[in-house]
Amino acid sequence: MFPLFESIKVSKKRLFNISYHNQRLNQARKMLFGLNDWIDLWDIIVFPEDIGNGLYKCRVKYGKNVGNIKFIPYHKPLIRSLKIVEADDIDYGHKYTDRSSIDSLFQKKGDCDDILIVKKGLITDTSYCNIVFFDGNNWFTPSHPLLPGTKRARLIEEGIIQPTTIKQDDLKHFSHAALINAMLDLDPTITIPIENICFG
Repeated sequence: MFPLFESIKVSKKRLFNISYHNQRLNQARKMLFGLNDWIDLWDIIVFPEDIGNGLYKCRVKYGKNVGNIKFIPYHKPLIRSLKIVEADDIDYGHKYTDRSSIDSLFQKKGDCDDILIVKKGLITDTSYCNIVFFDGNNWFTPSHPLLPGTKRARLIEEGIIQPTTIKQDDLKHFSHAALINAMLDLDPTITIPIENICFG
């Protein structure tokens, strides 16, 4: 049984951000299973012979041990609008393969492309991404995401984005939002205007 997974960016037969994926994978194993041994994905992931130089998602399922590893061609989604949905009881603190709670919220997106989840009055994440907001000078990200992402961790460490508490009413202080995850870099040319974030 492999209840957790990591999604790792692969481009030109290169793995990205592996140190952050290693850290999250091993932290989850320690917290959920009490395991202190260290798994290094560098030692486990092997490229298929027929993989090309394009963009792939390497999906690694794991629990106490690493299970299935798949390489899936990836195409970046075009997300231009978000619907705010409230979910005070949602818990997705680890990258679980069971996403039923998030999938049920996604059904409430209406005419928007994706959802923006508010938990106990605080902005968290979209259905698949961490989110960042631009105020005209700097990029900020919610300090209480549902799932602290690997790309988010790297951008915070590099000083490119700053974590801060963001309430729903604070959105008016920003001009644009952008989505980040293991597959999506922060690209200032691909953003969501704040007016495209729909309320209720």
